Order: sequence, then C-alpha cells, then structure tokens
Amino acid sequence: MATFLVEAAYTPEAWTILLKNPQDRSQVVQTAIEKLGGRIERSWLSFGDYDIVVVVDMPDSVSAAAFGMAVSAGGSCKAVKTTPLLSVQEGVEAMKKAAESGYRPVVQTQTAR
Repeated sequence: MATFLVEAAYTPEAWTILLKNPQDRSQVVQTAIEKLGGRIERSWLSFGDYDIVVVVDMPDSVSAAAFGMAVSAGGSCKAVKTTPLLSVQEGVEAMKKAAESGYRPVVQTQTAR
C-alpha cells in the first residue's frame, strides 16, 4: 500500500450546508476509499488553504487519483490536492538512487572576454 496526503477545500456553498447541518463526513469518505481498495489512517478538519486533511493508504497512484477525481467532480470542494508520501526508509532509498542516477545539473560556463 502507498500512503497519500489528501487535502480538500470546501466551496462556500458546502460550508453553508455544513453550518446548517453539522456532520461528520468521514464515514462517507471512508466508504469511497474502501471501494477503491484503501483505508483512512487519520483525518482532521483544519483551517488555512484547506479545510480537510486526510492521510490514506491506497493500493496505488491510480486509486489515489481516482479518489481525488471523485471528490473534485462532486462539486462540494473547490480544491483537492493529493500528495504521495514516502516513509523515511523510502526517502533514504530515493536519495541513494538519486545519487547514483548520473544526473548533471546545468552549470554556468565562463564566457570569453
């Protein structure tokens, strides 16, 4: 399973509905994620650019993308952002691979005078 951070921002219309009828939407979200083969690790309401923050385990990137697309298409969120998360061990493996990749950055060459 791969881990993803999903952040979503409600539309003003969705906030109007939620303020009139406060509710825990996590079960609806959990059902959709489970249908895609995943599970919620943790979820929070937040403030700032995003109103909801969810850490999910999904079978693959396609499933994570499908969830983000479903939420976006629903119309209650004005923004949805999905970020793949690496464990520290995966990050160290990525660092080792990067070091061995042979990539060479653009370098400034000295111009002739």
